[in-house]
Amino acid sequence: MAFAQQKPNIVMILVDDMGWGEVGVYGSKYCQTPHLDNLAKQGMRFTNFYANSTVCSPTRAALMTGRYPDLVGVPGVIRGNVENSWGYFSPKALTLPQVLKTAGYQTAMVGKWHLGLEPENHPNQRGFTHFHGFLEDMMDDYYTHLREGKNWMRLNKQVIDPPGHATDLFTQWAIDYLNTQKKNPKPFFLYLAYNAPHFPVQPPQEWVDKVKKRNPNLSEKRAKLTALIEHLDESIGKVMDVLRQNGQAENTLIVFSSDNGGLLSDEADNGIWKGGKQTMYEGGIRVPTIAVWKNKINANTKTDFRALTMDLLPTFCEAAGAKIPPVVDGKSFLSVLKGEPKTSSDRPTFWVRREGGAYGGQEYYALREGNWKILQNTPFEPFQLFDMSKDSLETTDVRKANKPIYDALEKKLRRHIQKAGAVNWQK
Repeated sequence: MAFAQQKPNIVMILVDDMGWGEVGVYGSKYCQTPHLDNLAKQGMRFTNFYANSTVCSPTRAALMTGRYPDLVGVPGVIRGNVENSWGYFSPKALTLPQVLKTAGYQTAMVGKWHLGLEPENHPNQRGFTHFHGFLEDMMDDYYTHLREGKNWMRLNKQVIDPPGHATDLFTQWAIDYLNTQKKNPKPFFLYLAYNAPHFPVQPPQEWVDKVKKRNPNLSEKRAKLTALIEHLDESIGKVMDVLRQNGQAENTLIVFSSDNGGLLSDEADNGIWKGGKQTMYEGGIRVPTIAVWKNKINANTKTDFRALTMDLLPTFCEAAGAKIPPVVDGKSFLSVLKGEPKTSSDRPTFWVRREGGAYGGQEYYALREGNWKILQNTPFEPFQLFDMSKDSLETTDVRKANKPIYDALEKKLRRHIQKAGAVNWQK
């Protein structure tokens, strides 16, 4: 029992479509986020953390498996509408909660799953002993919680229809779980996945009124998005308060991140970075990320170490004393969190998104190695090449002047595409 208590609890908070520039410590122009800012003061802020995709499902697959999403069958968004669904989460892929269970962890998920509606891909079947949340891709309404007229809210496998704003519900359910674990000597892993601030941008009205009173010059869209984010920030603060009140914060590794950048049509703020959700520019994939672990991560620090969502699985496993699965693409950055000498982050890294509609059901990609990045934002346009050491804002395509570099990167991407082509993404 004493050994079990030495293992840290792990709380992973993933928000949906939050841009780089929406958090105070990242230079927000609109939002007041005192609770996230306080988290950053307690721990480490990343300036080079990347989501594994420009959209929801692939990044979540990377978090759950430590792998590139197209290597576990999730190159695009999984939807209940099979004619517009672009992934099937491989039941063969080993998941983070399954691995942590082998190290004695209790496992729970609260919030948005978005990795399939099939029985074999229910969270309870993928390693979570406790699931309280939403199975589908997005809610059409934060209060009815319906998607295309269907109810996907569940307590484990039981259909539920709770009243209230989704952010408030997920917060309370996370708090309920933390309270059940207060006297449990075993460590727990809680994955808290909010659907905010994903559209429809639907904050409680009192939060909109507060934002408009403070800044009456904001557009209606921007005021609502600000309110939704500030409501979310307060909700995260409530979860942190309970961790402290229960004494659990004394030995809990907490990570906050987003699944991709903010949506520009909602007037999201991605800071100085070009583009937003759905693009392979920095604004679509570089996300605010904070890590806290009392007495392990130095307070009020930041790092420019480059990491991705898929790196969280091996990092959590190393922190938990769990064996890292033999096949993962992510790399542990626990040493970075502990302030030890950095390992190189210059490995080649790939991004993918498959989508229907204007994308024709095809994929488009990005690859970065060292300071060089190639990308496209639709399957039908040529790749661009950027030297990120000189042009991190991605203003000038230098492909023509650096053909040997482009050719070398394109060859590596081609090999990755061939590898992913062997993985079925349809049931």
